[in-house]
Amino acid sequence: MPRLIKDGAIAVDTWLAPVPGNTPPAAGQLATLEQWLELADKKGSAVLLEPGQQPDVLYDHLDEIAMIAISFPVFTDGRGFSYARRLRERGFRGELRATGHFIRDQLTYLRRCGFNAFQMADESSLDEAMNSLGDFTEAYQAADDQPLPLFRRRQPAVP
Repeated sequence: MPRLIKDGAIAVDTWLAPVPGNTPPAAGQLATLEQWLELADKKGSAVLLEPGQQPDVLYDHLDEIAMIAISFPVFTDGRGFSYARRLRERGFRGELRATGHFIRDQLTYLRRCGFNAFQMADESSLDEAMNSLGDFTEAYQAADDQPLPLFRRRQPAVP
């Protein structure tokens, strides 16, 4: 079974890959955006967003979706970072998975944008990749994982 990093630990991927075409997804199967849009009951569903497919169509159903996977076909395609942030700002609290070709150096930034699961194209380096989530212990800017910037979190100096 495929493995991924989820919530800071290596886990087995329980979702089945999407089947191309117009076939409705089975229970526990990821749907393409086109398949997901055709679902009558979106409760507990999972959807895969490809670059260029805006997340706006999901906004009215965020409380029904169990998992949203965002594809990174190449590590230089940064649209998924924006998609994740917009989904979290709109209130999505389910599993938000980065999938595809991103590099371990990007994991911290993916997490800061709201991703909590990482399905790398190459599973052979999952241990090293998971360790990289601890590379930075402090961030100056506000983000999904820390809503207050550093200057707001600092304690005032005692005279």
